[in-house]
Amino acid sequence: MSDIAHTSSSTYLDFNALAQLKGDASRDPSKAVRKTAEQFEAYFIQQMMKTMRDSIEKSDLVEGGNMEMYQDLMDKEVSLSMAKRGGMGLADMMERQMNLTQALSTQDALRQRQPMTVTAPALPLNPPRQALPLQPETIKAYQLERPSGLRLGDKP
Repeated sequence: MSDIAHTSSSTYLDFNALAQLKGDASRDPSKAVRKTAEQFEAYFIQQMMKTMRDSIEKSDLVEGGNMEMYQDLMDKEVSLSMAKRGGMGLADMMERQMNLTQALSTQDALRQRQPMTVTAPALPLNPPRQALPLQPETIKAYQLERPSGLRLGDKP
């Protein structure tokens, strides 16, 4: 029970938690990166669950007006707890990627880029139009056959 209360206090929808996360980022960026990645994964899981629920046909007999609101709240809590426990591994991959990019400055990343080399000749913007001749076998393929044996242009 205390685990749920702890996860709901640090949700991505709480402005106080976002302000606290901003303060954590100024003190210890790696800790803030982890929290941000977990919150993104929780949001991703919650949107996935919402989409799955929307794909199920609803019945007026079983579903009430407030049922969707409570299911949304439950999905948010479940997605937060899933992300805290490891989830799908999306937070881990994002954390790794963000830590790599933090270690590398923008100038270093630009220096490591390979310059593009163009080896193909440029194509003209307005190429001259030329008629292509049709081969005799191509002409035969496009001729219409009539059931009475008449060809196009023949008079019945």
